[in-house]
Amino acid sequence: MKKVYVGMSADLLHPGHLNIINEARKLGEVTVGLLTDKAIASYKRLPALTFEQRELIIKNIKGVENVIPQETLDYVPNLEKLKPDFVVHGDDWKDGVQKQTRQRVIETLRKWGGELVEIGYTKGISSTQLNQSIKEIGTTPDIRMKKLKRLMDAKPLIRILEAHNGLTGLIIENVVSKRNNVNVEFDGMWLSSLTDSSAKGKPDTEAVDLTARLHTLNDIMEVTTKPVIYDGDTGGRTEHFIFTVRTLERLGVSAVIIEDKTGSKKNSLFGTDVEQTQESIGNFCFKISSGKKARVTDDFMIIARIESLILKAGLQDALKRAEAYIEAGADGIMIHSKEKSPDEVLEFCNEYKKFEKKVPLVAVPSSYSSITETELENAGVSIVIYANHLIRSAYPAMMETARSILENGRSFEADKNMMSINEILNLIPGGK
Repeated sequence: MKKVYVGMSADLLHPGHLNIINEARKLGEVTVGLLTDKAIASYKRLPALTFEQRELIIKNIKGVENVIPQETLDYVPNLEKLKPDFVVHGDDWKDGVQKQTRQRVIETLRKWGGELVEIGYTKGISSTQLNQSIKEIGTTPDIRMKKLKRLMDAKPLIRILEAHNGLTGLIIENVVSKRNNVNVEFDGMWLSSLTDSSAKGKPDTEAVDLTARLHTLNDIMEVTTKPVIYDGDTGGRTEHFIFTVRTLERLGVSAVIIEDKTGSKKNSLFGTDVEQTQESIGNFCFKISSGKKARVTDDFMIIARIESLILKAGLQDALKRAEAYIEAGADGIMIHSKEKSPDEVLEFCNEYKKFEKKVPLVAVPSSYSSITETELENAGVSIVIYANHLIRSAYPAMMETARSILENGRSFEADKNMMSINEILNLIPGGK
């Protein structure tokens, strides 16, 4: 019997997928190369279903004889192993990100006389519309919480942007751009204490308590599906941090980041210009381990933020603390700096690579903003957080509009810098 290979993501299975499988089985024995999370995340959004869930579905479709993982967007490794007589695919990959993939399939099949069979696009089916429908339905706390770890397994660098209300959450949920002909988007949200406080007109001194911050968190989570990392400041007293962990985990937050400072909270970017005290290694390790014991699942992460470079305690102190925090159970290390140059962060990353026991590294390039994501990834960083950029860009725009109205005695001159009323109504799901 002839061998037929079908590569697919099969995240949102629809009649188009079934049509391709039905056409493939007419040609011979069908093997589905199921794209892994990593392969899918290399060119589009992480699938809603895990690889294991998708595999179970495909194995139970009539006409599918075998299911094997396809580890990359490139079909060639699997084709060279199986040497199929036919590869069957929809005809929607002749342009866009998969155009080069298609050409490599054709060239590879030519080596043993195989043939590419392309099936016409099934009308009335839109993956974009299906994805939008899923986002409108929402998600569950459990699915959302697990998604950050799935992303970390699938992508070399996770891209996070701050959100301080439901509207900014919707921006992060929906904005997509193209870079090198590949769609890029934010993987999740950072609920910053700085921007949450600023949006409420209050100082970043832990003046906004947990209850108030949970109101913001709820506003964001009600209208989004992407994972959330919560800025836990110092974590407060250890006995209180235990309850914070349980609350955030129950709500579906993926991770909390706590900083190794003690006493009255001052924003780190003030550095040594204001009095700030670093917590002892022993006390902070106890807080980390206590938080870990309070978790119900292994999916919720506690990430330790090191302030040594901020407080001029030096590289060796930062490395010493990193080792201790990892030993205490930290699921990640955030190294912070307020310098305009990324040099001290990169130096830390270089030394960190020598650790025998490592956890994912987090960087927040607010002050050293010239560094690229590629440079951070090459340095070993797993998560980059753009920690305050939406509120910093919104405030100047609002100030300009307010001034324009005052100066001109009307709003006409400001119209060119604003969305139309219809656009703002259509921006919010269910706004029509």
